[in-house]
Amino acid sequence: MSRSDGAHGLPEQGGAAPSAVDWGRLPDAVRSRLAELAATAVGSLPSSDVPVPLRRLARFTPAKRAKLGGPALTAELSSSAMFRAVVVAWWEEHRPGELTTAADDPVMAAAAALLNDDADAGEAVAAAARRGEAMGVRAERDAAVSRVDKLTAELERLRGELTEARAQARTAGQQRDTEYQQLRRRVSEQGAKLRAATDARTAAEDVVEEVRRSAQRDLAAAIAERDRERERAEAERRRADRAAAEVAAARQAAREARKADEMRLSLLMDTLGGALTGLRRELALGGGGPRPADLVAGARTARGGGAVGSATELDALFAVPSLHLVVDGYNVSKTGYPELTLADQRARLVGQLGALAARTGVEVTVVFDGAGVITAPPRGSRGVRVLFSDRGVLADDVIRDLVAAEPQGRPVVVATSDRAVVESVRACGAHAVASAVLLTRLVRG
Repeated sequence: MSRSDGAHGLPEQGGAAPSAVDWGRLPDAVRSRLAELAATAVGSLPSSDVPVPLRRLARFTPAKRAKLGGPALTAELSSSAMFRAVVVAWWEEHRPGELTTAADDPVMAAAAALLNDDADAGEAVAAAARRGEAMGVRAERDAAVSRVDKLTAELERLRGELTEARAQARTAGQQRDTEYQQLRRRVSEQGAKLRAATDARTAAEDVVEEVRRSAQRDLAAAIAERDRERERAEAERRRADRAAAEVAAARQAAREARKADEMRLSLLMDTLGGALTGLRRELALGGGGPRPADLVAGARTARGGGAVGSATELDALFAVPSLHLVVDGYNVSKTGYPELTLADQRARLVGQLGALAARTGVEVTVVFDGAGVITAPPRGSRGVRVLFSDRGVLADDVIRDLVAAEPQGRPVVVATSDRAVVESVRACGAHAVASAVLLTRLVRG
C-alpha cells in the first residue's frame, strides 16, 4: 500500500497529535491498547511506511512488539500523524469495523479516536479513564468483599477451635490433677526407698573402703616385690649381655687373628716359594756350597729395605712374586695433580692404581687421611684396597702399621716422599719409592 492509498488519504508531512489530548498522561489501558494496535499493523506494513526507529520491531511477534516496543510505538504515534494514518489505513483495509469510535469497549473507542485525530478524542479518553476507574473500584470492592468473606469464615473457624481448645484444657486440667496426686504418692514411696538405699550404700561404702585399703597394702607389697625381682633380672640380663659381648668379641678376635695368621702364612709361603725358586736357579748355575764372598769375616748383610730411584727399578720389583705396594695417598696425589680437589685427586689416583694392579698383579693398598674426607669416599677399584685413617690418626701411622703387619720376608714397597715415613718403613725392611717415580710409572701405563 503506497502513501497515497486509503480512504482518508495520507498527509505528505508528519504532524503532532491534537492539542486537546495530552498523550503523555494517557491512561495505562489506552496506552497499552494503542501499542497493541500499532504492533499488529507494523508487522504487515511495507518497510517504507514504518518509521526508522520502529523497523527493528517488525521482526518480532505482535505480542512481543507490544511488550518490548510499547513506549517506542506510543511515542511514534503521538509525534507522527503520518504513522497514525498508516496504522488506521491498515486496520480499515485488513480488519474493517474493529477500529471505530463507536466500539462498545471505551478503551478501544478512545484509541480509535486518538488514531483518527477525532475532535472528541479527549472525551473518549476521559470516558475510558472513568470506565477504568470504575472497573478498578469495582475490582477493589469485589476483592474487599472476598476478603471479608474469607475473614468471616476464618473467624468462625477460630471460634470453633477456641471452643474445642477450652474443652481440651478443662479435660487436661482434670487429668493433670489426677496425675499430680498419683505422682505425690509415688514420690513418697520412692523417698522411703531412697532413704533405705542410702543407708545400705553407706554401709557398703564402709565395707568397700576397708577392702580398698587392704587391697592397696597388698598391691604395694606386690609392686615392691616385683621391682626387686625386676632389678635382679635386669642385673642378670646385663651380666649375660656383657658375657655374650665378651664371648662374641673373643670369637671375632680369634677369627681375625686366625685369618691374619693364615694370610701371613700364605704370603710367607709364596715368598719362600719364590726364594726357593731363585735358590734352585742359582744352584743349577753355580753349583752347591757357599760363595767366597759369603765367607769374608768382619761383614754382615743389610737388614733394612732399599730405596727405589727409577721407574725401571720399580718395574723390576713389580716382577717379584707376592709384592705388596703401599701408597701414601695424598702425598702422591698432591704431587701429581695439586690443581684438583681432594675428592678428584682420590678418584684419579685410585683409578690409575687399579689399572696398574690389573697389569702387574701386584697387591695395592692406598691410605688417605680420614680427617680430610667431607664427602662420600671413593670405592676401591678392582685389585686396590682403599683405607682411611680414623679421626685423630695420621695416614703415616697407618702405613707403618701395614708394613709391620706383613710377615718377615715378604717384599713390600711404600710409595711416599715423606722422609720420616721412608726411614721408618725402610727400618722394617720395606722398600721406599718416591711419589714422583710412582707417578711416572702410572702415567707411562
